[in-house]
Amino acid sequence: MRPSVLRRLLRRVASTAALVLVAAVPGTVAAAQPAAAAGGLEQVTAFGTNPGNLQMYEYAPAGLPANAPLVVALHGCTQTATDYYTHSGWPEYADRWGFAVVFPQTTSANNALSCFGWFDPAEDSRDRGEAASIVQMVEHAKQQYGSDARRVYVTGLSAGGGMTADLLAAYPDVFAGGSVASGLPAQCATSQAAASGCQTGPQKLTPAQWGDKVRGAHPGYAGPWPRVAIWQGTSDYTVYPANATALRDQWTDVWGIGQTPSSTDTLPGNTTRSVYDDASGKPAVETYSVAGMGHGLAVSAGPGADRCGSTGAYFLSALCSTYYTGVFWGLDQGAPGGGRLPAPSGLRVTGVTADSASLSWDPVPGAASYTVHRDGTKVASPASTAYTDTGLAAGTAYQYTVTAVDESATSGAPSPQVTATTSGGTPARCLTATNYAHVAAGRAHTTGGYAYANGSNENMGLYNVFVTHTLRESPAGYFVIADTGCTNR
Repeated sequence: MRPSVLRRLLRRVASTAALVLVAAVPGTVAAAQPAAAAGGLEQVTAFGTNPGNLQMYEYAPAGLPANAPLVVALHGCTQTATDYYTHSGWPEYADRWGFAVVFPQTTSANNALSCFGWFDPAEDSRDRGEAASIVQMVEHAKQQYGSDARRVYVTGLSAGGGMTADLLAAYPDVFAGGSVASGLPAQCATSQAAASGCQTGPQKLTPAQWGDKVRGAHPGYAGPWPRVAIWQGTSDYTVYPANATALRDQWTDVWGIGQTPSSTDTLPGNTTRSVYDDASGKPAVETYSVAGMGHGLAVSAGPGADRCGSTGAYFLSALCSTYYTGVFWGLDQGAPGGGRLPAPSGLRVTGVTADSASLSWDPVPGAASYTVHRDGTKVASPASTAYTDTGLAAGTAYQYTVTAVDESATSGAPSPQVTATTSGGTPARCLTATNYAHVAAGRAHTTGGYAYANGSNENMGLYNVFVTHTLRESPAGYFVIADTGCTNR
């Protein structure tokens, strides 16, 4: 018997305790079955030598032009390609923005819970196993659709997220960007036995040590590096939030840009986005921390340019992660040389009362309307360059951003954030202290060794005296992380 075949048989009979990323509901664990073609999802049976024994599914909108982008979307454990196709929202944006999507699928023949082998060097290394099979799918799709080799991206959830990070490290010459949702740092584990330790708390490595794991996956490669989005729920107890921190450390070190964000803002679904710009001022790494969300991919069903997907097992209602990931990669910009509308400039607060805040901004050429977001939530779509937000609480600070919207209903880049504080009442407070002191003062609480802000439940990092944050309190008893731009008024 060939060693590769023997190895796969041994993996199938491994004990349940050794299996990784057990994402099924307790008591209902079952191996995923092969996906059947659903609607526009089609299976490709001949795409290469397929050393990783994977299945290839794909979706492309009708009339897809040559030189369109290509996205690879990797499911999580116990899931199938059909699950990801149905719930993730990627087909919706493929139709809207014009790109093809490849949905690789592993099965119980590879792993009893249908997990991608992100922890196995025989599967996640360059030119080996499942990683090599996925790249063969990419090459097949590029030839089939005439895809732009400069705009190939990969995203994945859970074990698919771990494999995404490994692919970005092993094939930075293939993938221009990646998105890791509830996943693991590249090369966090190199054996199945070590995988569970990564899930609950990865190794305590420096950013440079994490970065070395990427650089070691394709020795001699000097860039350019993929741009990486990192998605994590603060209440994820399958893949703990410490993995998002390790991922950030890893990829900011690879980019050589440090671990202090260039900007931080609030998005829908109680989500905090931190942006890490490269030397040219372009976002290279972005982290999205979804307060209170467990293990899964963030989706947000409903109409609207920034809504997508549907809820299901490990597809959780918060915001459309696919939309924000696609915008980060530039998929909404069409062909090279095109572009969405720029961010409105000059956003300013022109007046406040006890229950209202008035804003204005400079016009954007080509804008059909504008979208105003308050604390990350859309509140209005005015046609003019001014808006008064009403029904607010007295003495409360609110954060606003504005985007321009073109005639095709595509939103542009968000403006810099401004803060409007209504008059009267008790103004917001900004309090800076260690995580230990915040917990002791009743502004935060602990779970699993981490501190979480009371009210927003935002993950503040490890519960100790070495991590310091500024919390903004507004209204009383509700705290959010506000490490930049928070001042007492």
